[in-house]
Amino acid sequence: MMAPVAYNPAANFDSIEMTKGREEYAQPAQPPDTSSLNAVREAAAYCTACHLHKRGTQTVFGQGPKSATMMLVGEQPGDYEDVAGKPFVGPAGKIMDRALADAGIDRKQVYVTNAVKHFKWEPRGKRRIHQKPNSREIAACRPWLEAELRLVSPNLVVAMGATAAQDIFGPGFRVTRERGKVLSSKLAPRVLATVHPSSLLRQPDEESREREYRHFVSDLRAALRATGEE
Repeated sequence: MMAPVAYNPAANFDSIEMTKGREEYAQPAQPPDTSSLNAVREAAAYCTACHLHKRGTQTVFGQGPKSATMMLVGEQPGDYEDVAGKPFVGPAGKIMDRALADAGIDRKQVYVTNAVKHFKWEPRGKRRIHQKPNSREIAACRPWLEAELRLVSPNLVVAMGATAAQDIFGPGFRVTRERGKVLSSKLAPRVLATVHPSSLLRQPDEESREREYRHFVSDLRAALRATGEE
């Protein structure tokens, strides 16, 4: 088996951009039929179901105990996560960690993952800038999320942001209308939607950041109550 493609910061971004269009493809991933979460994680490291694996450093699979009663699902790994190979270790992850602690939730006891397991980005100078994954890329990666849900079997899924929520509920779902409510879906029986912690970083001023942070913590407290472990 080939090892995951490593990110080379000296790569020719212009060449990447020119070849991007003709190299894009997506098909459903095929996780192994196993009861071992580690085996699924190892298989995901070699996933080539969509073109995103060609530009990411590595697959960023979920992390946390298989016995977790709560699963947090975000959009995709960012630049920090792509390099580290772990979910939510960058600026948004730091906000999420703080909010979890303020809500009375131990991050080490929850399972954290993303709807898409590879970093989608575009070059801007020497920086790699986040790009929103499209519906085909999300669909290609969904079997990995389904495998995680099957194996962890959490009491509650927290969908953070529009990409995760629409992956679980469908494209018509709106987080702004339904956030903080415990709902049911075909993918997971109990789901609570909230904003993605990165949205707090984009607030225009300190007052709005603090207001939205409190709302986010309130959603996480509701999630804790919904797991029955408060």
